[in-house]
Amino acid sequence: MKNRTHIRLVAVVAITILASVAPAQEVQWLQYRSASEASSVVRDIGLQSLAPVGEKPAGVTLPEFTGSEQVFAKWSTPMVEAGYLWMAVDGRNKLFIDSNGNGHLDDEIAIEAYRSAQDSAYFGPVKVVFQGEDGPVTYHLNIQLYDRPDGKRLYVRTAGWYEGAITLNGQKKQCMLIDYNANGAFNDRSVNFDQCDRIQIGGTDPAFAAASAESATQETRFVGNYIEVDGTLYSSEIARDGAYVKFAKAEGVKLGDVRLPESVTEFAAGGENGLFIRKPEKGRCTLPIGKYRIGHWTIQRQDDKDAEWKLQGMYFADAGLFDVNEAQAAELSIGEPIVCALQADQREPGTYYFRQELKGKLGERIELTRNNARPQPPKVQIKSKDGKYDRTFSFEYG
Repeated sequence: MKNRTHIRLVAVVAITILASVAPAQEVQWLQYRSASEASSVVRDIGLQSLAPVGEKPAGVTLPEFTGSEQVFAKWSTPMVEAGYLWMAVDGRNKLFIDSNGNGHLDDEIAIEAYRSAQDSAYFGPVKVVFQGEDGPVTYHLNIQLYDRPDGKRLYVRTAGWYEGAITLNGQKKQCMLIDYNANGAFNDRSVNFDQCDRIQIGGTDPAFAAASAESATQETRFVGNYIEVDGTLYSSEIARDGAYVKFAKAEGVKLGDVRLPESVTEFAAGGENGLFIRKPEKGRCTLPIGKYRIGHWTIQRQDDKDAEWKLQGMYFADAGLFDVNEAQAAELSIGEPIVCALQADQREPGTYYFRQELKGKLGERIELTRNNARPQPPKVQIKSKDGKYDRTFSFEYG
């Protein structure tokens, strides 16, 4: 910690000297927090799903196990030279993890499950220590073992996050950094949304970290080269270990045009530049040049009874990738029309199962709401060829 304080003072002096030639990026320090139920605070957390290896890891010195069987797995993290740490579950209720990164488990203390069920066990917060540039860095994981007839699996989620007050454009804001992909680093940028870390910047309310899921989602952005706050674009620098952030008003950013159907009222796209939400005007908006994936599109309309209808497309595969450059506008074929697909399966004689879903042009999932609630599900009429059987059924949600 003393080393980190020293580096902070040096950085402030350097920034003061260079302020006349470049926009100032002041180091703003955040505080680390951890909890066994981190998802109740952070809300927006991804995971790593680990398939157990078939045999004991070669070259790894193991402790004396007492359980009848063990589960071994590798947790991927760029914070250690090897790129992973070994972990082992002994029996059902004991976990060993290479917390010091020396490649062995015999020097580790068993971690007892804090909660167990018939097919699962929960461990955490599980502490690991990385060697950072200015000293040891503490990080925590929540680990769940699932033991079911179709196989065993380990689900790893972050149990730690950074938060604190920062200043942007003279205003105090609450900031939270989230290791979304649970790999120990807090500055991952990617066009693949599940591999991109998250940042939340909100008002000055100290209860921001425990805000409702809805408000937290609205404030969440991707960690990226830029971030927009209150209509202002900032360049951003996030510490790899999450300890600090830097922001400066972005200047001279090259933009490219994006063209959409004029019916689209909201459009979101993300990538290494960050996440951007736009309200297109006459089917046009701009983004910093770079590679993106569509996050969502929205069409909103009122019917003749003043009911508010919203159509939203989300969850795009690679068909949602596009490039933004200065030379040519990116033309996106999204929005209407959408397709209503019906699937029917006969799983046993005389028994049929039906599935109805809405799909967009690029295969994205469609959500339809009326006054912010799902409308009544559609009906399906089943009629035999000879007309003797003719019945109408209603689909059910869930």
